[in-house]
Amino acid sequence: MGTAQRRLAPEDGTAARSTVRPGPEAPDGGLSPRGGEGELSGARARAQQQAQYRPLWVEEPAKRYRMPDPVRTSAVRALIIVSVTLIQAMVAFFCTMAESWLAFPMVISSVASTVVATWSAVDVLVTRQVWNQRNGVVSEPSSTARSLRRERRAARRRGGSAGQLSHS
Repeated sequence: MGTAQRRLAPEDGTAARSTVRPGPEAPDGGLSPRGGEGELSGARARAQQQAQYRPLWVEEPAKRYRMPDPVRTSAVRALIIVSVTLIQAMVAFFCTMAESWLAFPMVISSVASTVVATWSAVDVLVTRQVWNQRNGVVSEPSSTARSLRRERRAARRRGGSAGQLSHS
């Protein structure tokens, strides 16, 4: 769909109807034997008509919620560190195969980068757990726990107030 067609598209999200008439094609996709005067087959015409009325895209709700900012930041950091580590390991391998003097320093730095990459992956898990504990899932008691608490509260109200000291 060109720019002009997009501007003329209806506001309800459906694609604009094309004003171009279909060419003289036979049902098998080639030119018709009548010299260009043929019609599209019924199935093909229906398919083309459905394609004209179909919206460009359909918005679907996200299946998962977006990660919290601190967790996303640590995940991006970990991804970059792991990527650099893999590139370093490949360079170390190729330097070793080429018997270059750079092979030994690259192997040493790859080992160090592997340690850092492992730390960054653990950092993602720790950051996620800390975020969940601070701002995360609100636990709701089960129905049995709620009923037990209700019974305890009722028992305290009935017999607990006479002769007991208050809890201060």
